[in-house]
Amino acid sequence: MDNYYIKTNRTFTNIRKYAWLFTLLVAIGGLWQPKLGLLVIFIMAGLTITSFFSGRYWCGNFCPHGSLFDRIAMPISLNKKIPTILKSKFLVIGFFIFFMYNFSKKVIKASNFWGTYDFLDKLGFVFVTTYLMVLITGGLFAIFLNPRTWCQFCPMGTIQKLSHKLGRSIGITKTTEKKVTIESLDKCHACGKCSRVCPFQLTPYLGFSSNNQLEDINCIKCATCVENCPANILSLRTKKEAANLMKDISIKGYENRQEIKAKIIDIKNLTKDVKEFTFSFISPGKIDCKAGQFILIKIQDEPKAFRAYSISSFNKNSTTLSVIIKKVEKGYGTNIIFSDFKVGDIIELEAPMGDELVIDDSAEKILFIGNGIGVTPFIGLTKEVLTNNPSVKDVKLLDGQRYENEFLYRDYFESLDKEEDRFQYIPVVSRDKNSCIRKGYVTHMLKDMDLEGYKVYICGSKNMVIDSYNILLDKGVKEENIFYESEERISIKN
Repeated sequence: MDNYYIKTNRTFTNIRKYAWLFTLLVAIGGLWQPKLGLLVIFIMAGLTITSFFSGRYWCGNFCPHGSLFDRIAMPISLNKKIPTILKSKFLVIGFFIFFMYNFSKKVIKASNFWGTYDFLDKLGFVFVTTYLMVLITGGLFAIFLNPRTWCQFCPMGTIQKLSHKLGRSIGITKTTEKKVTIESLDKCHACGKCSRVCPFQLTPYLGFSSNNQLEDINCIKCATCVENCPANILSLRTKKEAANLMKDISIKGYENRQEIKAKIIDIKNLTKDVKEFTFSFISPGKIDCKAGQFILIKIQDEPKAFRAYSISSFNKNSTTLSVIIKKVEKGYGTNIIFSDFKVGDIIELEAPMGDELVIDDSAEKILFIGNGIGVTPFIGLTKEVLTNNPSVKDVKLLDGQRYENEFLYRDYFESLDKEEDRFQYIPVVSRDKNSCIRKGYVTHMLKDMDLEGYKVYICGSKNMVIDSYNILLDKGVKEENIFYESEERISIKN
């Protein structure tokens, strides 16, 4: 679990990027101009009012200290797991009572100067010292433990939760509060990415309610999980919006998803950092998968997490399948798979999933575009199309890699190219100056191709997918004839 939690951007607006300046203004500037501390009164009023309608939304979107922790402390933070004791109700309630008692004492002491010239300075200084205490204490926690450690027991956070409970008790939050919403539990990859990037280290993918919303009162609605979801299926929505989403969403390609017990029967080294894993199904003993779909491989139990991989091939009896996995430097999932998975191990899978790359039966001309490990699904797809789709007249594969020794199943594709008149394999390298293979990127090749009548299937890096998509549109390929899957979260807008 040492590298389970991920540092990622949490500041998506200017307020979240620069609100930390307010913290320094009050905590540092207030030492010389104590009246600056009075500005905190407006902060307290703002967080109390917004939480009545929207829960801890202020924490994730407006809080100056939150901005400081996410913007300034995050890059240098050790980003460790937040100790459970710091999240316990006992500590939260105890610290709230302790804090409010001491804060009230200081306010009462300052009130003794009511009617004098010094009153506003004395009152302002109460807030200044409080802000300075949070800056120092919270900052140390942020650097040596986790950026949002202070927020677990922050008294202002407790006030927000109390205000939110009041708003919820009278029903106001039903129409005003936006919660993290998943469009379909069937589409969730259970990869845990939402948990790994969550500032509060919640586990959204394990905590969605029957209405597909995260009900955890500690969620700060910062949308970090939304921005980082690999499946692009999270959003912030009200209860009514979530209900409408559930009515409209399609689960095509996921309707047969099921839990599978399987045995690893072969592990083949393809390159120094790429392996092919073959699984034999135990229970159930047969799974009907389609070329272009993917499976989930369970990598750990606590918290439960899977990794998604495209199916590279499966046997005729649908009793075994293979996936090709590239070890990612500092990759949490691939490091577990490469170090812990052995031939003979019994593991858990979930499949079949996805329809993004399932071939349209009406296709007569097909272009596959892949780079890096993204070429994996085309191993099975080329075989499937050329064997079972006699109506297909032409199939091309653009395969882009950095260096010549990184091509996967190159011998297979080249052999297929020689044996099958309908298939053309077009490899290209981007960095290998000593290779005789075409130089450049798949997008360079794409610009010079005649693509009239083609249906195009793309898989690979985010930038390649986006660039290829836009080139195809410029060349007159209709949007409905372009299908894509990316190694990263992707949203293409026209």
